[in-house]
Amino acid sequence: MTCSTASLPQGSLFTRYGGISGLRSVIMMFYDAVLDSEVIGHFFDDVDMGRLIDHQTRFFAMLMGGPADFSNDRLARAHAHLDLTHAHFDEVRRLLAETLDAAGFAPADRDIVMAEVEARRSVIVRS
Repeated sequence: MTCSTASLPQGSLFTRYGGISGLRSVIMMFYDAVLDSEVIGHFFDDVDMGRLIDHQTRFFAMLMGGPADFSNDRLARAHAHLDLTHAHFDEVRRLLAETLDAAGFAPADRDIVMAEVEARRSVIVRS
């Protein structure tokens, strides 16, 4: 995916952390941890990880002020068949926070991303 950051605010997290290419490496690190997780790794056994990483890179780009648009309806449909619990969501949050820290995100920036993820809990968790 090619994207221009010329029209994005210079202070956006998306721009600050390297745009699509920088974010893609963070998402790849995140999914390395996810696949190793005993709590949630099994959800990804039959998933095309290249496609998912591309998709998640665009999703997190949106969360960080970059180009992309994902509706809550789309998010709900993508996760509806998984019967995810709060424990699953908490594991994702834990692994994501650890990944963002390892990738050098400033604590305040990590907290912004984590708040965006948390804001979507009720869309993803089906209980």
